[in-house]
Amino acid sequence: MNDLIGIVQQVSVVALPLVFAITLHEAAHGFAALAMGDDTAKRLGRISLNPIRHIDLFGTIIVPALLLVMGSFLFGWAKPVPVDFRKLRNPRYGMVVVAAAGPGANILMAIIAILLIGVVGHLPPSAVDWARLNLANAIYINLLLAVFNLIPIPPLDGGRVAVGLLPRHLAFHLARLEDKGILIVIGLLMILPLVTGLVGYRIDPFDLVIQPAINGLLTLLVGVFGG
Repeated sequence: MNDLIGIVQQVSVVALPLVFAITLHEAAHGFAALAMGDDTAKRLGRISLNPIRHIDLFGTIIVPALLLVMGSFLFGWAKPVPVDFRKLRNPRYGMVVVAAAGPGANILMAIIAILLIGVVGHLPPSAVDWARLNLANAIYINLLLAVFNLIPIPPLDGGRVAVGLLPRHLAFHLARLEDKGILIVIGLLMILPLVTGLVGYRIDPFDLVIQPAINGLLTLLVGVFGG
């Protein structure tokens, strides 16, 4: 019985922060779209802070579980919140706000976790370690999702932000990557390290770019909000 409880606790300290990070990221897109004039997500019942409404069985549960077992960096997705950019009061500016809301929500959740981790010592002793692990994982997972989604390649949020901010002729060319951008990202983060490792000179954009960005953002947020 104690072994079962231990397994549940070990799974929960990763599963809980991961599910909330992924699903509330999507919820933030819906809230931002509504604020900018598009009620599509609201009409479909997707304006909600309830994670269950946003869970995608494959992207939120199966893929992260497989990556965790493989020892790879955690990645996943929720059901995309439907947004009709034509309904936004200012489609181009609105797209930037809606896209940025997801990573912004992740950074906000990381800040909340940083604030809470300093007070968990007041919990009952049996809950302190579990709560600290949950919050530590919440900080890292949320910063990972924020940084990853800010990669400036559509359909990632950073790509859509870039499309909204770049001059129109540059934005047009970048927007054309919408259908194939995710393949480019997978190639850079998963296939490139594998192929370059086989020839004896491993190039891993995650280690070279994403992890340092996470570390820098973490240092900044802890310096400001960590007391």
